[in-house]
Amino acid sequence: MAEFALPKNSKVKKGEVVDASGGAENAKTFRIYRWSPDDIDDDGNVKNPRMDEITIDLDKCGPMVLDALLYIKNNVDSTLTLRRSCREGICGSCAMNIDGTNTLACTKDINDVTGDVNITPLPHMPVVKDLVPDLNHIYAQYTSIEPWLKSDSPAPNRERLQSEESSLILNGAEGNGPAACILCFCCSTSCPSYWWNGDRFMGPAILLQAYRWIADSRDDATGERLDQLEDPFRLYRCHTIMNCTNTCPKGLNPAAAIAEIKKMMVARR
Repeated sequence: MAEFALPKNSKVKKGEVVDASGGAENAKTFRIYRWSPDDIDDDGNVKNPRMDEITIDLDKCGPMVLDALLYIKNNVDSTLTLRRSCREGICGSCAMNIDGTNTLACTKDINDVTGDVNITPLPHMPVVKDLVPDLNHIYAQYTSIEPWLKSDSPAPNRERLQSEESSLILNGAEGNGPAACILCFCCSTSCPSYWWNGDRFMGPAILLQAYRWIADSRDDATGERLDQLEDPFRLYRCHTIMNCTNTCPKGLNPAAAIAEIKKMMVARR
C-alpha cells in the first residue's frame, strides 16, 4: 500500500508552551499555527511551521476566538500575525480554521470549543505568515468574473429598481441569498475539488458571486457570463460534496447557486 507523507520542511512541529493565565481558574489553552518566511535556521533554511500552546485567563478577554487572539497578540506575543477588521462578521478578514472548521474568528464563541482551541490558517492556501493566507490567486479569479453590473441601457437618474421577487433571489428570504456573501473564502478552502483544481476550478465562493450577477434582473450580460463559465473545469469540477454550504459562517448555500448555474447552462442549449 502506498504511503504518503508531508515534505520534511512542511511537517508541523511542537512550538513554544506559554502559560500566561497566572493560575486563573477560568483558563483556556490556544494551540496556534506559527510560520514565518523570516525564521531561518542555522543552515540558512526557513524553519518548519510549529504549533504554539498559549494558556490565558478568559476573564481578561472577550467571548470570541478573535478576542483571545488579540489578547495574546497585545499581551503575550506581539509577533502573532492575523487579519481582522470589522469584528462583526461582515468583512470576512478573520477567516481561519478553528477546531477543524473554517469559520470567522470574530463570531466563533470560545465556549463552543471543548478542550484546547486549535487554530490554523485557511487550508490548502499558501501562507504569508502565521494565520494569514495568500489570497492573490482567488482574488484574481474573483476579478475574472467581472463582479459589477453590466447594462446596455443608459444610466438612469436614480438607482436601478428591482421588483420584490427579483430582489428576493439575491437577498434571500432571511438575508441568506448570494448577495450576502462577504468573500471570506471559508467555502472554497473547504472544497476538495478546489484543493486539487484551484488553478482552473473557480470554487464555490467565486461561483456564488458569479450567480449573484447572473441572477440579477438588472444585469444584461447573462449570456456573456454563462459563456465565461462554460468550461470543463471552471464550473463542472463541482461534485456537490456540500462542504461549502456546511461551513459557510453566514449560512449561505453556494452549492445551490452552483446548481442553478448548471440548470441555466442546460436550459439554454
